[in-house]
Amino acid sequence: MRSLIGIHAVAAAVRLAQGSGSGLERVIVAQGARNSRLRAVIDDCRKAGIPVRFEPRAALRRVAGTDAHQNIIAISSAERYRTIDEVLENASDQSTVVVLDSVQDPHNLGAIIRSADGAGATAVVIPERRSASLTEAAAKAASGALESVSVVRVKNLGRALDQLKESDFWIYGFDAASTANYDAVEYADRCALVMGGESRGLREKVAERCDFLVRIPLAGTVSSLNVSVAAGIALFEVGRQRRSQGQVESRRPA
Repeated sequence: MRSLIGIHAVAAAVRLAQGSGSGLERVIVAQGARNSRLRAVIDDCRKAGIPVRFEPRAALRRVAGTDAHQNIIAISSAERYRTIDEVLENASDQSTVVVLDSVQDPHNLGAIIRSADGAGATAVVIPERRSASLTEAAAKAASGALESVSVVRVKNLGRALDQLKESDFWIYGFDAASTANYDAVEYADRCALVMGGESRGLREKVAERCDFLVRIPLAGTVSSLNVSVAAGIALFEVGRQRRSQGQVESRRPA
């Protein structure tokens, strides 16, 4: 990740971030710092939906490597995020999107992006909060896949799913509690695969927005798969079905 140090650099980056999909992860402000310029930047961050954290000056010094940080630092991601509108505008008639609900390990995020690329998926969608971001660790795990797979960061995951539905995507949530197996449904030409986080899987409100809930059956003693493994299995099942069109029992939603 990259840090921007000082009031002028941070203010400029925040202005550019508004509506641009810029990869600003957060802005860090020194606790107790008070002046009109800092307040203006904080206000702009809130308008742009950029998280602001207040931390001790010692924390800023560790990140900046200097005491000359003017009480403010911005942290940017390794790559630029795309917007959901950009992805939908360029989606083909046969597109797959992966939606991640609270996946917090950057290595898992990177591995999922890599699998998405290998399976020909269009994009990976992540929420702004409670999610891993495009850190250097995630970019490294993606192994170059960020060149071809768009990563979208959204404020509201439910609204993003609604937008996908409005663009003729069918939503398939992967939930261990489901009774339907992932390979017993036919995936629509435009489909979104929703994977839950490492600790608790799909949140209830996200699951409610899915058209289908499916599971990956397990034969051993473990209760669940790593989310990046599950995402890879799901993605390549979609690809397998598309390569053998007409050979899978039709169970597409009516």
